[in-house]
Amino acid sequence: MIDKDIATPKKTKAILDKYGFSFKKSLGQNFLIDTNVLKRIVAAANVSQSTGVIEIGPGIGALTEQLAKEAKRVVAFEIDQRLLPILKETLSAYEHTKIIHQDVLKADVQKVIKDEFEENEELAVVANLPYYVTTPILMKLLEEKLPVRTIVVMIQKEVAERIAAKPNSKNYGSLSIAAQYYADAETVFTVPKTVFVPQPNVDSAILRLSIREKPPITVKDEAFFFEIIRASFAQRRKTILNNLAHHFSTLSKQTIEEILQSINIDPRRRGEALSMEEFGVLSDNLLKKFRT
Repeated sequence: MIDKDIATPKKTKAILDKYGFSFKKSLGQNFLIDTNVLKRIVAAANVSQSTGVIEIGPGIGALTEQLAKEAKRVVAFEIDQRLLPILKETLSAYEHTKIIHQDVLKADVQKVIKDEFEENEELAVVANLPYYVTTPILMKLLEEKLPVRTIVVMIQKEVAERIAAKPNSKNYGSLSIAAQYYADAETVFTVPKTVFVPQPNVDSAILRLSIREKPPITVKDEAFFFEIIRASFAQRRKTILNNLAHHFSTLSKQTIEEILQSINIDPRRRGEALSMEEFGVLSDNLLKKFRT
């Protein structure tokens, strides 16, 4: 067995060379080669002997190894079949780890949780996510309302800043509101591109999503609420009135303007200036026009 820790340049290279592994750009594979960063990720998720962890994209097992040292159980989804024999070797010392060869976007994660973890067990998702599927994976995890207390992921710094952004900032948008509807979002620390092999083109950040017991606002129709948000940011330079008028062609611009004014939202404001609470009120009031 290859000596631990995995996450050093020398040992990572030895593992890759042994198996003749080549990186697939299409899978967004960038492996961490800094044990300190990995330990900080595990700490950010507050993983302990009572924690069950779900990991996505374990690679050669560098983060999995650090999680296994602290967690009660680790179950990881890996899409690349070529990594399975590597993981079997690198994680052989950790019997409480399991690799599931499946695309997490197609997986029934609720069922995996039911099958692999004890009922009411404290659960966390911890992962170094491929850049190209960051948003779909995060939204799947949030929208499926999994019984997890926290999601800690390494993602592109720019995306982390967008998810954690507040109103009236350039990063604030539909993704910020969608994520913050389900969780409290914060960027914990940034990670330079130099600690990866191969090096990505951009820096990364650790994003922590603390799952809410219930959303911060109550809306009459969640799907319609999110539709309003997407429409409001369709063209960022346009006013809320123009974006909504373009999206809801069955309503007159005057009707939309009257609704906005009735709830004290200036029609000339842009989507980035509205709080989640204002979007909630707007959604409920617009909904009335479609249900009368």
